[in-house]
Amino acid sequence: MTIKWQVNPTKSVDKEALKLNKNILSKLYFLFNELSIRGPALFDWPNYGKLKGQKGDKRHCHLQKGKPTYVCCWEVIDKKSRIIEVYYVGTHEKAPY
Repeated sequence: MTIKWQVNPTKSVDKEALKLNKNILSKLYFLFNELSIRGPALFDWPNYGKLKGQKGDKRHCHLQKGKPTYVCCWEVIDKKSRIIEVYYVGTHEKAPY
């Protein structure tokens, strides 16, 4: 039995998700599923990486490359309790890093 991770999107992510087209939104849902099953380290997602120079264990990946590029950012809130907070989804230009 695999212990799943709890993935919590912020209210701003919920609002931004409503503005995404169906293709990006489906990738976001798939990412949430991957995070809940596999945890925060998703090395096979495009441009996945830890965000350096920021407080906490923050990570990101690309949902779609091109113009515009869409990204998703999340933070490991508690490794022991397996809690991840998704705090940004949107274009690369507005990403908080």
